[in-house]
Amino acid sequence: MDEIIEFKKETVSDFFEIMNDFLSQKLFSIGESSLTVGLLFTLVFSIFLLLIISEFVRKILVNRVLSKYQIERGTRQSVGTIVKYVIIIAGMVSILQTNGIDLSAFGILAGALGVGIGFGLQNITNNFISGLIILFEQPIKVGDRIEVGDISGDVIKISARSTTIVTNDNISVIVPNSQFIDSQVINWSHNDRNIRFNFPVGVSYKENPQKVKNILLEVAIKNEGVLKTPAPDVLFDEFGDSSLNFYLRVWTSEYISKPKVLKSQLYYEIFKKFNEEGIEIPFPQRDIHIISGGEKLKS
Repeated sequence: MDEIIEFKKETVSDFFEIMNDFLSQKLFSIGESSLTVGLLFTLVFSIFLLLIISEFVRKILVNRVLSKYQIERGTRQSVGTIVKYVIIIAGMVSILQTNGIDLSAFGILAGALGVGIGFGLQNITNNFISGLIILFEQPIKVGDRIEVGDISGDVIKISARSTTIVTNDNISVIVPNSQFIDSQVINWSHNDRNIRFNFPVGVSYKENPQKVKNILLEVAIKNEGVLKTPAPDVLFDEFGDSSLNFYLRVWTSEYISKPKVLKSQLYYEIFKKFNEEGIEIPFPQRDIHIISGGEKLKS
């Protein structure tokens, strides 16, 4: 029995000795520090844990702490992301120093990174810096309705490299952050989510403009998606070629992402009320004047 116990002790001792030799194997040197297999495992595990903790802190800050105050959702997301980046940077420095990594040696790495940026990483760096500018200046925020280029949709995520936009067709579009800095961006909800739409309406010249205005206002007020304050309004725009042209101006916060739906609802009801009131919706007309003297052409 004593021999079996002694054998087991020797086996365990040999195992730990082999593992110690393996973990102590030197991979390469960084300045005055040496990177071993064991140190590499420690760094990988520590960085992985750091990323988990930073994301956990971000979620707690955004969803539990800042949500108690009257702060917009987009602002909360921006603050949470900035705090996450700060934790990651501070944690990386702390992990490297704690494990005895010579940080001065990273000057060489920074120089190599600069060369890499010069040769092919300009776009990545540009997008990352643009992402930081977006988070600090907040020209766009999570939840905003925006148009950039040919893309129109709601911002659902702003990350370090790109921003995710969801269109009305539920299609996610990944847009590089630099495009929001270099290009013109229309932010429909930068100040608030109350937006005014102007819908054109034309009627025949024989109709009474005041009556048309009353009907349009009546239709707008009855629509639940139209805000009562500011109140809807009607502008007499012009005397067109074939019609008297008006603009029905309405404010909405519910249909900011789907103006065509609101337009369709209003037009259906306007068409119905015009038929009931006998209001004529014109179509293009042209008067043809025949010049006398056509008999000369026959001869």
